Amino acid sequence: MSRIVIIGSGFAGLSSAAYLAKEGHDVIVVEKNEGPGGRASQFKEQGFVFDMGPSWYWMPEVFENFYQHFGKTASDFYKLKRLDPSYRVFFKNNTSVDVPAGEDAVIDLVESMEKGAGEKLRTFLAEAKYKYDVGMNEFVWKPSHGLSEFIDLRIAKSALRLQMFSSISKAIRKLFKNPMIVELLEFPVLFLGAKPEKTPALYSLMNYADITLGTWYPEGGMYEISKAMHKIAVEQGVKFHFNETVHKIDTENRLATTIHTSANQYEADYVIANADYNHVDTHLLDENSRNYSDSYWDKRVMAPSSLLFYLGIDKKISGLTHHNLFFDEDFNTHANEIYETPQWPTAPLFYTCVPSKTDKSVAPEGKENMFLLIPLAPGLEDSEIKREENFNKVIERLEQKTGETIAPHIIYKRSFAMNDFESRYNSYKGNAYGLANTLRQTAFLKPKLRNKRIKNLFYTGQLTTPGPGVPPSIISGCVVAKEIIKQTL
Repeated sequence: MSRIVIIGSGFAGLSSAAYLAKEGHDVIVVEKNEGPGGRASQFKEQGFVFDMGPSWYWMPEVFENFYQHFGKTASDFYKLKRLDPSYRVFFKNNTSVDVPAGEDAVIDLVESMEKGAGEKLRTFLAEAKYKYDVGMNEFVWKPSHGLSEFIDLRIAKSALRLQMFSSISKAIRKLFKNPMIVELLEFPVLFLGAKPEKTPALYSLMNYADITLGTWYPEGGMYEISKAMHKIAVEQGVKFHFNETVHKIDTENRLATTIHTSANQYEADYVIANADYNHVDTHLLDENSRNYSDSYWDKRVMAPSSLLFYLGIDKKISGLTHHNLFFDEDFNTHANEIYETPQWPTAPLFYTCVPSKTDKSVAPEGKENMFLLIPLAPGLEDSEIKREENFNKVIERLEQKTGETIAPHIIYKRSFAMNDFESRYNSYKGNAYGLANTLRQTAFLKPKLRNKRIKNLFYTGQLTTPGPGVPPSIISGCVVAKEIIKQTL
């Protein structure tokens, strides 16, 4: 049995903790914030219950596979509901489209928008299913130590079909002309943190996850997942220490030996960093123990940051569903202001989540729980003035699109942006989603999950294998756990 200390209790940290404890290891999780879940935490104000981070529940089989490994199922922890419509999209010229649940229904929808597009989408989704099956069953489970892991017969034969070296934007625009269909199909890759023209067409697997597997919601909110994973970890014997900030990792003879926190110190046989990779590398280790230099990190393409607003509204609002995407301004202009010429957006696209449309428990009766998200370039100078300027822009458009008066009915408001991502999560450049999934930052080209100088130090989470998102983070924790289990056999 080995003593394993995990820094951070995000989904990847919870996943690795539970897997390792189940194998009989002595596992300690140290978390700087008040509870489990990392970015998937929660707060309550005036009867409103706000999920602070992730709000989309995709790829339900990843969650189910995790639970089943411990003899559980999702229904042991929460009631899962498939949303229909999956989401509503607001386009230019006061047009909106509800994306229905189910592949056939979406095929009918796009056929009504462009003649012949339905059958093209069916073919597109069949290829996306192939990529999903290969990607989720093989690709994401590799530790990505090097290229050799990916040189096997199946992947070699599938290289062209996986479309790893062409962009998803090109693949979509080759098939569809209607700009609304193009935006509907490009939308899911925005979760991967790069412009569609710089995201490999491999990631059409996200369209399969969206359209075929569906968008779900755990009653009580996304924090129910954090609670479920925490409960499983505790049942396996994991010990949690909250409100403890890690200040330093001592190393000796190429081994991490002691973790120093604001309250304790912990001896370790293995260390897993689920905290921000750059923060651990740059601030917790001596310079000669780091995996990467400052210049390396500065050259990484980061996924966007976000400006978030948590709002309590003292009335019900029509014209919105659970998930709402506002593509009513120019997509390329906002994308360029994130990726090409970083600046606060002039006319931001934004996302609105209204979980109280689905779940009565997250808002007082007759009131609405609302979450606004504006994607931003990471590393911008954050200020209350800029936050309010952008808030006023999106609220005005929200009122125009819904025909509702909203601003005077806001009885609770909290903003969260770059400075908060940095202070609460030690997030590099205040990013919200980790590392962008560009071709040059895919698989073995991501920051390594193993420290090349410290033999018993590993990394997990959205800045390493397999990448950003809730399901990939759960998988990341499992991959790292398996690497340590192999070493301890």
